[in-house]
Amino acid sequence: QVQLVESGGGSVQAGGSLRLSCAASGRAVSTYAMGWFRQAPGNERVFVAAISWNGKNTNYADSVKGRFAVSRGNAENTVYLQMSSLKPEDTAVYYCAAGSLSTQRNARDWGYWGQGTQVTVSS
Repeated sequence: QVQLVESGGGSVQAGGSLRLSCAASGRAVSTYAMGWFRQAPGNERVFVAAISWNGKNTNYADSVKGRFAVSRGNAENTVYLQMSSLKPEDTAVYYCAAGSLSTQRNARDWGYWGQGTQVTVSS
């Protein structure tokens, strides 16, 4: 069993930055790939970024490539999402997830989820 707790959400103006954190706990948590998804009102949950268990491989949605960066600190079992050049369309609830492969972009393939953190970007 893996528990995930996100933090770092908030409100920011377009062009600004935020860093989300996800604290993971549980058995063998450092062996899981970690991902970020987001869900805007009325929309399905969509892939944002992911990182492999050892941090060597990352994967990004085209909409955030070059603006967002995912990283992980295995010593503290934490994964980060650094978001820069934020746009109003980035507004959503952001969810941290744990799974087997960082290449998986379908939310159904990720087994563990956090409670989500709201990110609001104003124009």
